[in-house]
Amino acid sequence: MTIGADTHCPYCALQCAMTLTSPAALTPAVQPGSDPVHAAPAPAPAVAPPLLTVAGRDFPTNRGGLCRKGWTSASLLNHTGRVTEPLLKGADGVHRPVSWDEALGLIVSAVKSARAGHGPDAVGVFGGGGLTNEKAYQLGKFARLGLGTSRIDYNGRFCMSSAAAAGMRAFGLDRGLPFPLADLDAASTILMLGSNVAETMPPFVQHLQGARDAGGLIVVDPRRSATAAFTSDGGGLHLQPLPGTDLALLLGISHAVIHEGLADAAYIAERTTGYDAVVRSVGSFWPERVQSITGVPAGLIRETARRLADGAGKGGSYILTGRGVEQHVDGTDTATAAINLSLLLGLPGSARSGYGTLTGQGNGQGGREHGQKADQLPGYRKITDPAARAHMAKVWGVPEALIPGPGVPAVELLKSLGQPDGVRCLFVHGANVAVSAPDANAVIAGLRSLDFLVVCDFFLSETAAEADLVLPVTQWAEEEGTLTNLEGRVLRRRRALTPPPGVRSELWIMTRLAELLDAPSTFSEDPETVFEELRIASSGGLADYSGIDYAMLDRGEEAYWPYPSGSTGTPRLFLDAFAHGNGRAVFTPVAPRRRTPSASATGTSPSGRPMTLITGRLMEHYQSGAQTRRVAALAEAQPEARLQLHPAAAAAQGIADGDFVSISNERGVVSCRAELSTDIRPETVFLPFHFPELESANRLTEAATDPISGMPEFKTSKVWIRPTSSCDTVSGSVPAGASAGVGGRILQAEETS
Repeated sequence: MTIGADTHCPYCALQCAMTLTSPAALTPAVQPGSDPVHAAPAPAPAVAPPLLTVAGRDFPTNRGGLCRKGWTSASLLNHTGRVTEPLLKGADGVHRPVSWDEALGLIVSAVKSARAGHGPDAVGVFGGGGLTNEKAYQLGKFARLGLGTSRIDYNGRFCMSSAAAAGMRAFGLDRGLPFPLADLDAASTILMLGSNVAETMPPFVQHLQGARDAGGLIVVDPRRSATAAFTSDGGGLHLQPLPGTDLALLLGISHAVIHEGLADAAYIAERTTGYDAVVRSVGSFWPERVQSITGVPAGLIRETARRLADGAGKGGSYILTGRGVEQHVDGTDTATAAINLSLLLGLPGSARSGYGTLTGQGNGQGGREHGQKADQLPGYRKITDPAARAHMAKVWGVPEALIPGPGVPAVELLKSLGQPDGVRCLFVHGANVAVSAPDANAVIAGLRSLDFLVVCDFFLSETAAEADLVLPVTQWAEEEGTLTNLEGRVLRRRRALTPPPGVRSELWIMTRLAELLDAPSTFSEDPETVFEELRIASSGGLADYSGIDYAMLDRGEEAYWPYPSGSTGTPRLFLDAFAHGNGRAVFTPVAPRRRTPSASATGTSPSGRPMTLITGRLMEHYQSGAQTRRVAALAEAQPEARLQLHPAAAAAQGIADGDFVSISNERGVVSCRAELSTDIRPETVFLPFHFPELESANRLTEAATDPISGMPEFKTSKVWIRPTSSCDTVSGSVPAGASAGVGGRILQAEETS
């Protein structure tokens, strides 16, 4: 039956509070039956009215407001495309319903076959930053004990990994915002690098209003985004660097802080180490030189330094980074440069200033803390740490030797798919890698080369369409659990709706499979039971949840980790000390490691010169669009991908607004309409990454990664643009070497009986 509940939005890490209500009884949108479900995703919008009504609820992050995605989120709960029973792909490429017993039997057979033929690491798991803390925790445990594999990572590697690595080496601890979001309200100055919150999490912008009123909002973005537009009319500054030059820009601002005497000398002496090395490292990045690299005027570089220093002495200054400066092969160093700048100014660990990074996915913070990362155990423990391994072995009741060592980051994991020494059987939970991963053509080819692919989803996403077996799982309003928002605050997800009869929780699936695979330790399908184990597992770790329980969350108590048992939690980190042994933050010298064309060498990119592609989000869509493209109101507002390019660049190619264009490089080809705008730099083009197939931006992005974080290079792909027509045949729709057929790799039911 329909219950209704106070809960939180299923999308971004702002985790806006909402109330779900409805007097109607649940009627499954799709009844079980034997009709085949075709592999091609069906984007038809739902026609039935939503089962639940959404209302914004007062909460510090959103204060009653919601974005378009939040307001329409309930429409997917009875969408006609909902998967409500296990689907097995036949040799003809068509998915047909099978029973749960048959589905589980097929999985067990595939796992045993892969392990027997290729070893335990032939089985892989790809998780997601949208999974609840309970599911993320049990998924890591299931991979390591149930499957016996080290090959687990998740899509947060594409999101937070560079900022996390930078935070760990500077502070000894990684929490996206080490302060409550509402602290921004009183700030005089906010420097926001590489984030367009006005479109990606609109309720966030109310927290920028104080800085804007003070003329202190500073936005760094190659585009004049909706967030950058808030700096107009005296609201602040917009710095518009050449893509890939953010690191040099930050070094230039730091140079100005040091050489104009704006640094906080007392803070540096008392609370940091490594200052002298950073002074030497920025010495050659004076503002005039940085202007020639980035295209940002030297005067604006100096003005930014002065406003940050002035704000720190008044209402407070904050430096915030987002994916635009982190999704690079030098993303960790760029985030480190931002942290170095914040340390020069004495911001981190202050009661009214700070540095933070903006988590993107709904549980991007909690999802990386409790074991689904390749190198981590619950509580943000290193999997190579003997003490951490001993702790987890005791919690799980297994010999330490049974816990595998570190795996490989997401990009390397995906590159290994179907390879002789790579992953042969893959589980995917809460991710749509066929659209979201870099070099998507190669990823799709890898998925098709697997011996067996299992995808847990509630729609036939582009990745699920490639699967041998699709398992129908609960949606957000149908499950209990917890998530951790961008502030490090643990929140309760409450069930408002009974799921359709054939749908199962991923906790249930893992528990049943663990039993069938004779896994050691215990597994549970009850979220609260899993959370109680997570509390014990995280105890004493960096991300300590041991003092948090469902009862306190249900009472509405604030719960910011670390929250050791007996404490009251930690809304503001580092007030007394940083998490390194000596209590000090660490300056780490960084410098650009890659060559980028100087700003003076770039022009309007005539036909013979490649342009720089940056990818990003639209207000109406989320991540790969697997959910939002199925919401009628959102799909009508943004039905297709459009390439944003400067009119001067378009004129050089004879492209008019609305024309179809081909965007290509050595990895693939994309075809979409052009959208001309002076809001973007002339040598740069922008393409949203929410769309599949011939509109998929990640056909063009490179799988090169940051050597520290494993973050892919999403933001500086070189592409060629040419006019085309809507009826042109665009090559590259099927990855090179990939077969459109699937015969010969499907395990038939009778083989497992």
